[in-house]
Amino acid sequence: MSAQPDHAPVTTYAPSPGAPAELLAQLLADKRAETWVPAFEQEWTAALEESRRTFSLTGLYAVVQDWQGRIAHAPAVDAFVASGYDDSAAVDLAELRRRRR
Repeated sequence: MSAQPDHAPVTTYAPSPGAPAELLAQLLADKRAETWVPAFEQEWTAALEESRRTFSLTGLYAVVQDWQGRIAHAPAVDAFVASGYDDSAAVDLAELRRRRR
């Protein structure tokens, strides 16, 4: 019998050293650059400060992964919005979270 866990821990994806610069270039080329670039820079700056305090790159990796996901899913979001789908019956998750507190 082994004392090892029966599941493998999730390995954190480490982006390449140039990933933030590549990501910023993609954001600058996107039609949403006016709003996305300042938001990315704000999140990146906050994660960089946290990294300096904690000596951990986890926050920086998370910012890169989140923004890569946003860019990757942007065409699907655009298609959904363009489809004219009526989402007026949707539930506001922020409101649900406030109610649970």
